[in-house]
Amino acid sequence: MASIPDPLVWEIVKKNNSFLVKQFGNGSAKVQFSREKNNLYNIHSYKYSGLANKKTVSIQPGADVSVVLSTTKTRKQNKPALAHHKSVMKKEFHKMAKAVVNQVSDNNYRPDLKNAALARLSAVHRSLKVAKSGPKKRNRQRTKISFTK
Repeated sequence: MASIPDPLVWEIVKKNNSFLVKQFGNGSAKVQFSREKNNLYNIHSYKYSGLANKKTVSIQPGADVSVVLSTTKTRKQNKPALAHHKSVMKKEFHKMAKAVVNQVSDNNYRPDLKNAALARLSAVHRSLKVAKSGPKKRNRQRTKISFTK
């Protein structure tokens, strides 16, 4: 099966697709976002598009306190169920960041997406943190009490 070149796919989907979100920014300038699954910054551009690129990276929250790193297999493009390689990460943040850098940049998969992948990992990891619950700490500093007569 012949594959369609990435720039041609982008030209077809850039004006109108189901993931496109158009909003007004400063003044009358339009800002375009994208809700694609494999778009790291959710910006509607060719570089970050999950539809137009054969090699894509996705970082999503997983079950419990885990992060799922998903990359696209380039040879399984015509089989969507087998097209993604997913790895679940449950380690501390710096080990997960090293794993993302190894997968995205050091393997020459998509080195241009390294900073975007790290930013997405940071945002997802921050959203998974659970706030500590329990009794609030008392203020142990001396407070002034004023009596008026």
